[in-house]
Amino acid sequence: MALATAVCDFGWKAVEFDLAGTDGRRHRLADVRGEKGTVVMFICNHCPYVKAAIGRIVRDVTALAAHGIGAIAIMPNDAKAYPEDSLARMKDFAAQHGFPFPYVIDETQAVARAYDAVATPEFYGFNAALELQYHGRLDAGRTSPPPAGAKRELYDAMVAIAAGGQGPLEQIATMGCSIKWRH
Repeated sequence: MALATAVCDFGWKAVEFDLAGTDGRRHRLADVRGEKGTVVMFICNHCPYVKAAIGRIVRDVTALAAHGIGAIAIMPNDAKAYPEDSLARMKDFAAQHGFPFPYVIDETQAVARAYDAVATPEFYGFNAALELQYHGRLDAGRTSPPPAGAKRELYDAMVAIAAGGQGPLEQIATMGCSIKWRH
């Protein structure tokens, strides 16, 4: 089921986490925090919206590192009900796409709930003080690439946040698959 996410709650503080990654290590917010900002994204392996965007996500997060922006990807789905989202498959997905950021599993789904995440992909852009400044989409692409010349919305917002600490007032909600909650 496709969902649109809520609008940005400017100033909301990032919630700490400690999650197992595809690299065999545990990752906390403090470990991935960038000097000028941080992107916390919720993605998974099986969602067609994520599959269509993953190359652009990797491209933009890689480019944002040069601006002092750190990033992490959190997989929030019930991997028992959706085996394609298992930790073993996450390792393959991260390697296949050359993730330059940690890819971690939220087995209890507590982190997704703390962030009020509802979809994959879903992006949260924080400033250096870990205050939310962006809760919008990657770009105009959905299950296919965006039109030629489309804005790189997450990238542009995070560059502005790195430069001035504030995100754009106008943001377009991301569209994606619903998080697969445990019952």
